[in-house]
Amino acid sequence: MVLQLHNLKPAKGANAKKKRVGRGPGSGSGVTAGRGHKGQKSRSGYSRRAGFEGGQMPLYRRLPKRGFTNIFAKRFVVLNIRDLNRFEDGTEVSAQSLMEEGYTKRVHDGLRILGQGVLKKKLTVRAVHFSGSARAKIEAAGGKAEIVI
Repeated sequence: MVLQLHNLKPAKGANAKKKRVGRGPGSGSGVTAGRGHKGQKSRSGYSRRAGFEGGQMPLYRRLPKRGFTNIFAKRFVVLNIRDLNRFEDGTEVSAQSLMEEGYTKRVHDGLRILGQGVLKKKLTVRAVHFSGSARAKIEAAGGKAEIVI
């Protein structure tokens, strides 16, 4: 049989009828409507809190708490000097150009340049922060380190 639009149909057993609960004892799921007899879960409006363990002390309360999350922390894209060698001579490197290059997806709070590695290209680098050694290596290679705010 050739598959055509007029003879398309779902696979056997793919379409089950919706179970109608609470429609009398003859339906097989009447009276208690599949909720069993009595108890908290049989009542209307029942919902269990996330992490609830039936009254047992929940895991998130049994484990010790340590430290905190600083909600004011800044997130930077951190780049070492050795990573700048991927750019052509005379290129202007910024957070935007790194996104275009595919090095990072988001800029967050800016770009920080650290001094690990050797720079072999003459580049103009624009960043929020440079380490002392990074600035020295960029200028030693004949490039410029510009701070962007």
